[in-house]
Amino acid sequence: MKGLVDRRHRVLRVRHVQHAMSVAETVRAQDEANSIAHNAERLRRVRADLFRNEGMANGASFAAMQELAGRLEQAGRQLDGALYDANRRVEQKKDLSMIASREREIAARLKDRAHAQLEEWRENRLAALPRYRRMQRTGDSE
Repeated sequence: MKGLVDRRHRVLRVRHVQHAMSVAETVRAQDEANSIAHNAERLRRVRADLFRNEGMANGASFAAMQELAGRLEQAGRQLDGALYDANRRVEQKKDLSMIASREREIAARLKDRAHAQLEEWRENRLAALPRYRRMQRTGDSE
């Protein structure tokens, strides 16, 4: 019976570690998504600031600004795709974290149940002893 409690406790420790790893992976994926979103916002600001130039510009500088704006727009679209993928990964990691949490809770309940069964088994065993043995047992433990 003690072996069952020990096995349940080991399973609970494993589930706890799995849950911690899953939460860490979720946080890492969320940080990655936040970083990509921040970079996309920076690109949008740079592109917007490109044409806020007060005054006149000659044709060569205007063409260079247009070329840069096109490249920034293309980079922004690529970051939007990367952000979409990163957000999907975050959702997947959250789902895995929820599953790991559920598994950890199940393992905790099984461990508690095994511990309760062990205590019940000990109580029944003690109750089955003859009265004089019970008195000896309780006297020894005090």
